Amino acid sequence: MKNLARLALLVVMIAAANGCAAGSRIKNIGRAPDLSPTENPAELYGGRAISMPMPAASVEVANANSLWKAGSRTFFKDQRARRLGDIVTVVIDINDKARMNNTTERRRDNGETAEIPAFGGFEQTLTDLLPNGANPAQLVDLSSGSTVRGEGSVDRREDVDLIVAAVVTEVLPNGNLVVAGKQEVRVNNEVRELTVTGVIRPEDISNANRINHTQIAEARISYGGRGQLTDVQQARYGQQLYDIIFPF
Repeated sequence: MKNLARLALLVVMIAAANGCAAGSRIKNIGRAPDLSPTENPAELYGGRAISMPMPAASVEVANANSLWKAGSRTFFKDQRARRLGDIVTVVIDINDKARMNNTTERRRDNGETAEIPAFGGFEQTLTDLLPNGANPAQLVDLSSGSTVRGEGSVDRREDVDLIVAAVVTEVLPNGNLVVAGKQEVRVNNEVRELTVTGVIRPEDISNANRINHTQIAEARISYGGRGQLTDVQQARYGQQLYDIIFPF
């Protein structure tokens, strides 16, 4: 009885929660959704502090009779990423196509025939040892044949056009830059993730502080998602496990 009472209480609580949500939706029929109040951007998602790779602190000293400071970002200074913590824009424009057709065909026929018409005068003895009706002249007759035919076809096309900002995480001894960037976009209940990492040369960065993905060495580019749509498009865990362990 106690279990039934607890179950009934749980059902009532769920119904009450759904009723409150439904009541709120009914109240807003015919009205535009309310906007969220203005908030402190630093407090979004818990207000967690951001830690990024930063270059060593430098002291900027102004020269006498000059408005410019040494090391300052000016119109006359190269604004491309070159130091730890700088940001560079990565342009991902993948348009790959591949088409392959393979056909394999193999055929083999084998035949073996062995006769013992004479066996040192013991032909009759051999005949007596063999089953009734055996003919020594047709003692062994073997044949085999095999046919193999295989066909394979690959038709692949990939088209990805994305832009992501990456941060310089390390400056290598030869001057090359290690960059890494991540971008997340949430639409309703689906999150799209884009990550890119690799090594670039400062000389390959354009004057607009951009670099193409084809100029990134050891590039690792990932574009995927997580959420309700992704879950529906994948097989359930039990089915995936069954496909792995089932031998047939």
